[in-house]
Amino acid sequence: MIKVKKLVALFFSLVLVLSLTACSGKNTEEKTNNAGTDSPAATEGTDENAAGGNVLNVQFDVEVASLDPQIATDGTSFEVLSDVTEGLYTIDASGLPALAMAQDVQKSDDGLTYTFTLKDAKWSNGTPVTAKDFVFAWRRLVDPTVASEYSFIAEIANIKNAADIIGGKKGIEELGVTAKDDKTLEVQLDVPVPFFESLLAFPSFLPVNEDFFTNAGDSYGTSPDTILSNGAFKITSYEPAATTISLVKNPDYWDAGKVGLDGINYQVIKDSQTAMLSYQNGDLDVVTLSGEQVEQFQADTEFHNIMAGYLWYISPNQKVKGLENLNLRMALALAYDKSAIVSNILKDGSIVADFAVPTLLATGPDGKDFRETTGTYLPSDKTKAQDYWKKAQAELGIDKLTYTMIVEDTESAQNVAQFIQSEIQTTLPGITIKIETMPKKNRVERMQSGDFELGLTRWGPDYSDPMTYLDMWETGNPNNYGFWSNSDYDAIIESAKKGELALDPAKRWEALKNAEKIVMDNAVIFPVYQKGDAVMIKSGVEGIEFHSVGINRIYKDATKK
Repeated sequence: MIKVKKLVALFFSLVLVLSLTACSGKNTEEKTNNAGTDSPAATEGTDENAAGGNVLNVQFDVEVASLDPQIATDGTSFEVLSDVTEGLYTIDASGLPALAMAQDVQKSDDGLTYTFTLKDAKWSNGTPVTAKDFVFAWRRLVDPTVASEYSFIAEIANIKNAADIIGGKKGIEELGVTAKDDKTLEVQLDVPVPFFESLLAFPSFLPVNEDFFTNAGDSYGTSPDTILSNGAFKITSYEPAATTISLVKNPDYWDAGKVGLDGINYQVIKDSQTAMLSYQNGDLDVVTLSGEQVEQFQADTEFHNIMAGYLWYISPNQKVKGLENLNLRMALALAYDKSAIVSNILKDGSIVADFAVPTLLATGPDGKDFRETTGTYLPSDKTKAQDYWKKAQAELGIDKLTYTMIVEDTESAQNVAQFIQSEIQTTLPGITIKIETMPKKNRVERMQSGDFELGLTRWGPDYSDPMTYLDMWETGNPNNYGFWSNSDYDAIIESAKKGELALDPAKRWEALKNAEKIVMDNAVIFPVYQKGDAVMIKSGVEGIEFHSVGINRIYKDATKK
């Protein structure tokens, strides 16, 4: 049977146990092929396996953005990275951390030092995987010159000196991670983190071999020759923005005997009808359905409905004239019918989002899901939206406004955006919404740089705690697309991370509820829906693990008959 992650995290001794999810390079000299068995000549034999019947054919609806572990930020990239690279931990079928590259871990009594002993394993070019590979990768993660968007995850983990290094106050060599020898990695923390081991399953903590990285230079992670594997599979065909990606089983993987597939072929197909036709023709084994297809196929034995952790919302850029006005933001947030979006457009198990922190994400000290004891905010209400619009018109001294909403070019995102456009323009006469579509990578880049007015975006949780959403809206956070700032909010978040609140789980939980309320009361984002996935999976395919946090799909235990 298909393994589906238990979405409720366990709580031990009033301490949250968290589970995870969700381009630099040196100047390139003349490229040296240091890929060993990953070179074209060495992979010709394994390519024959990829043509056989034991290869899983999987659809993506967006391209992979990056296969650099310390640069990647999206679920699609994380999925492929987890196929080919393994860290100290992975997440098991129940959503709990399990040792992977780590053979053993010893923890100090004060919770500040972890000593990992690595398994005997090697990279796909024959080089042993060593503790130095983790030191190099983690230093890259916090290096200000690399500017990883996920550098904050090292702060969440409270790795010693991570915050000061990211802030440019200390050098990367002062990060609390040391290779005692080839097989021994010591990690020191600033303060104890009870969910530290779960965080280490997140892709940003994957190892990178320094010599291979240096030889690849600016080309690192852009082709089979510049991607090194220590995981269950290795890549035989890939280039940036590729619509097809081919993987074969890695015979040198330490646990290769338990890998049932000979390979995985990914195909990027954005049009749902085209994707479903490929599935029906036998060219795909796993495909995601769009809303109009759900009713047609939901009675099929190969249909599966899976709740995902992604929150979709509109981010207003508060540096844009007019959007700094709270009444205008409230008007926009309330002006569209979310129930119609999930019921009539998506039809995939998605639910209305009247919140910033999704349901079924994390369990608190009271043993209840965060949403069970927390309020709801910004529900669809067109009458109130019109009242807020009148107030905004008076305060801004305007009758009309025009904004452009940027949207990624997937079918579902465009359908939702067009519906919201119509709803806002009908509910709020005088407001015009234009839509600009683009690949997801470009949409993200535009929002990160502030080159947008409104953006329909999403966030998938990196770990099972409200903080994985709430710290996005701290002042200066790279994912704070709207450039909102609130000192009271910042103080709550910082204390919940490593201050007094961090030491009191019950008070911390209540403070996080208050933090969400502040975000919603200020209409920092306009929530739309929490994603559900309607998926078709060929009979005979078993063992795919679906996770709502971090890595969405894991194929190590998958089989195909």
